[in-house]
Amino acid sequence: MNLLPIALGALLGISGIAVLVRATARPLVDVDAVLGELDRTDVPVDELTERMEMPLLARLLQPVGTRALGLVKSLLPSNYQERLRRKLIVAGLHERMTPEEFIAIQVVTLAGGVLFGLVLGLAAGWSSTGSVRSVVIFGALGGLVPVQILQKSREKRQVQIRKDLPDILDLLAISVEAGVGLEGAIEVVGQNFDTPLAHELGRMLREMELGVARRTALQNMKARIEVPDVSNFVLSLVQADALGMPIGRVLRAQAHEMRLKRRQWARERAGKLPVKIIFPLVMFILPALFVIVLGPAVMSISHQILHHGH
Repeated sequence: MNLLPIALGALLGISGIAVLVRATARPLVDVDAVLGELDRTDVPVDELTERMEMPLLARLLQPVGTRALGLVKSLLPSNYQERLRRKLIVAGLHERMTPEEFIAIQVVTLAGGVLFGLVLGLAAGWSSTGSVRSVVIFGALGGLVPVQILQKSREKRQVQIRKDLPDILDLLAISVEAGVGLEGAIEVVGQNFDTPLAHELGRMLREMELGVARRTALQNMKARIEVPDVSNFVLSLVQADALGMPIGRVLRAQAHEMRLKRRQWARERAGKLPVKIIFPLVMFILPALFVIVLGPAVMSISHQILHHGH
């Protein structure tokens, strides 16, 4: 018996029942409340203009998407939302999406993987077991795609921060030694750098302008970046501030140390390149080289064998 159509029918039936229950459980519409909402005139003109400039499909789907995000938020545990929010902050994606939007994207990619596995199984004529296996595998791969993108974004951002740290520390040290305070030096960095670390320093400066203590603002920046070199830099600044040490001297020493670490890190990455080249060399370059070198010899030998056979 082919179980796949039965499973699909059951899934569609359960979905239909859930939609029906949701529709019947909806409370009656309060006409007065609806008319009151329609009479509202406090919606900003810019917001109305922005809505009207959106495509028709986007205007139709936006309320559905908003309700779906609210449903996702209500289903997710608060501690999981907080962990995901921290990951988005470290990856530098917190301004582009919320944890609920990330989960919604993950659900969409998972559903796309399931649909692709189902179509592939039906098109290939596989058995029910093979089709179910295809659905599970491609669904899992689809659900992992956003996670991998998030991880790669985090690694790329942290690598960029490690590269920029010595140069930014040099500029901070020069500015402080020239008589500018730390806050003014951070403003100079923001004027000369457009990098993730410069943005984080600018955010730290805004926190300090709002009344947050320098120590707390530095700790917040360290938590948003999660780079060991930045953690050492923050610790040095906190200790210098507590002990009354000259910040310019501390920044100069930190810049020199970070330059040495960056040079050592570059050498380590260069040393790993031969190992990374082995796989493409064996899989792609060597077979083509064998064909070019041995191809004429094989053709000559086969020609000689055929000639002697005749």
